[in-house]
Amino acid sequence: MTIQEIFQQFITDIQNTGWLEYIAVVAGIISVWFSKKENIWVYPTGLINTLFYIYLSFKGGLLGEASVNFYYTIMSIYGWIGWARVDNNKNKVLNISAGNKKEWTEQFLFFAAFYLIIYLALSYLKTNFAPEAIPWADAFASAAAFTAMWLMTKKKVESWYWWIATNIASIPLYFVKHYVFTSVYYLILLVMAVFGLLEWIRRQKQNEIISKSKT
Repeated sequence: MTIQEIFQQFITDIQNTGWLEYIAVVAGIISVWFSKKENIWVYPTGLINTLFYIYLSFKGGLLGEASVNFYYTIMSIYGWIGWARVDNNKNKVLNISAGNKKEWTEQFLFFAAFYLIIYLALSYLKTNFAPEAIPWADAFASAAAFTAMWLMTKKKVESWYWWIATNIASIPLYFVKHYVFTSVYYLILLVMAVFGLLEWIRRQKQNEIISKSKT
């Protein structure tokens, strides 16, 4: 595909973008902005995004991404409850923290398990039901997203590394499926994820200082 052909596809697909995709993208950007700020509104705005993308992903044959957005929906409810918890002094129970070596190992095992499951499932579906599926790419983006969302509910800094990986994989994945506006959306999310990572690292270090001062 030449640069001119890519540009022409971009223009054509932008013109054909439906209102559902526009709403989903705007809600997603707002949700990530709230996430960067460690604001609980990340979850209600995120639910708008995920519910719309469940429909769009099924429509585009991105079955792995559809499963991711269903997972996002469930985990958003779980995360909403977890982030809302406070102790007897009205202080947040969950604070931003970084994982240790054991937790990093758990993260990679979590990712690997979901990658294998999703890849095998999509390979079967590609052969029998969904020939437009791209198993290896969809499985990578999906498994990274599963890992990122799980870690975000626990307020782990590492969630942003997995979001960055998800966004990088999703940019070309949605482009080839003619969801160009969504592809641009993931490019925006990639930039926001880098800033989110830097912000959470700063807050995590600040939390460590506060914790040490209390001991």
